[in-house]
Amino acid sequence: MSDRVTVVGAGLAGCEAAWQLAKRGIPVDLIEMKPVRYSPAHHMEGFAELVCSNSLKAEDMTNASGLLKAEMRMMDSLILSAAEGARVPAGGALAVDRDRFSAQVTRAISDHPLITVRREVVDEVPHTPCIIATGPLTDQGLVKAIEALPGARSLHFFDAAAPIVTAESLDMDKVFRASRYGKGSDYLNCPMTKEQYDAFYDALVSAELAELHDFEKKLVFEGCLAVEILASRGRQTLAFGPLKPVGLRDPHTGREPYAVVQLRQENEHGTLYNMVGFQTRLKWGEQKRVFSMIPGLEHAEFARYGVMHRNTYLNSPDMLASNYALATDPLMRFAGQLTGVEGYMESTASGLVAAVGLACALSGRPEPDFTSMTVLGALAKHVVTRTPNFQPMNANFGLLEPLTERVRGKRERYQRQAERSLQVLTEVKNRYEL
Repeated sequence: MSDRVTVVGAGLAGCEAAWQLAKRGIPVDLIEMKPVRYSPAHHMEGFAELVCSNSLKAEDMTNASGLLKAEMRMMDSLILSAAEGARVPAGGALAVDRDRFSAQVTRAISDHPLITVRREVVDEVPHTPCIIATGPLTDQGLVKAIEALPGARSLHFFDAAAPIVTAESLDMDKVFRASRYGKGSDYLNCPMTKEQYDAFYDALVSAELAELHDFEKKLVFEGCLAVEILASRGRQTLAFGPLKPVGLRDPHTGREPYAVVQLRQENEHGTLYNMVGFQTRLKWGEQKRVFSMIPGLEHAEFARYGVMHRNTYLNSPDMLASNYALATDPLMRFAGQLTGVEGYMESTASGLVAAVGLACALSGRPEPDFTSMTVLGALAKHVVTRTPNFQPMNANFGLLEPLTERVRGKRERYQRQAERSLQVLTEVKNRYEL
C-alpha cells in the first residue's frame, strides 16, 4: 500500500496507532518532539513514558479495566504486550517497571521496518492521512493549529471534573427524583439533615488534597472552584451554594431538607450520574470516604473520581465521529487523552481503534463498528456523546450497553457483560477480517 500515515506523538496512543497501522502493511512516519522539546511532565527520551502511576489497573474481567485489557489482547495490542513483559508484582493489577516498559515499546517501534521515527516539534496540523496523539500536555503551537479546525473551540486547559457514580450503587430508599419547584424530575437528590451536613462539612474541610504539579500551581480557576475550597470560605457556603435545598421537598419527610446534593444523569442509559458542583482536588481515597457520608451514597461505586489538573482535550462531541475521525475529514484522526478518554489503557485503546479504522478506510474497506457492547466501542462512543459538560472518562461498565435480561448481583452482571463483549469482538474481527 502506497499511502503513508503521519502519527504525531509517541506516547501510549501514538505508539499503539503506529503499530496497528504498520502491522497492516501501512508505512508510518511517527513524529515525537522529545528530546528536541519536553513537556513540563516528561523527562525520558523513550516512547510510551508513564508520567504518573506505574499501574495499568485491574486485570479481572469483572472490572471494566480488566475487560478492556482482554479486548486489547484479542486485537494484538503492542502496549499491552510490552506491559506484560515489564510486569512487576501488584496483586490483581497490571503494574510495570516504567523504564523497561518504555524501552520495550521504543525498541519495537524503532525496529519495525515500516515505521520511520522523526524527532521534531510539530506546530501545524499535518497533511492527511494522519493521527494526532499528542496527549494532555500538547505543545501550544499545535494547540493553536487544532483550534482552527472545523468544530473546534478553545481546547480545555484545566480539567475540573466532578465524581461520577453508578446508578445501581445508590440507595434509592434515601434518594428522591425531582427538579426544583416541581419543574420536572431531571435530578436525583440526596437530602441532608443539619447533623449530616455538619458532619460532612467537617470531614470535607479536613480531608487530604492531591498534589498539583509545579506547572499547575499557578493556574487560577476561580470559575470552577473545588468544592473543598468553596467550603473553606464558611460553614454555610455550600448550604447556600451548590447544596442549597430551595425548591425541593423530600417525599420521605414532606419537608425541605437542610441541604441537598444533586446528581445529574450522565449517559443515555441512565447508568451513570454526575455529582453536581463537586469538582475536587481531594485524594481518591478521601473522596470515597467523605462523599460516602452523603445520604444515599454510603455504598456508591465511583465510575470516575473528581479531578482538577492540567488536561488539554478536544471539544470532541462537536469535532469527532465515533471512530475518532475529524467529522469533516475521515482521514484525520485523533487518539489518546486529547480525545476525552482518561487513563493509560483507555488512551491506548483509542489509538488502536483510530488506527484500525483508518487502515480500513485507506484500503477501501468498511470500518469496523466495535459497538457499545465492547469497552473499545463504548469509549469511542463516549467522546462523541453530547452532555451538559463533556468531561474525560475512564473505562467503566456504566458506559457499556446494558444487558437485555435482568441479572441479580453486580459481579454476575459484569461477568455476563464481559462474556458478551468478547463474543461481540470476535464477531467484529471475523466480519471485518481484522
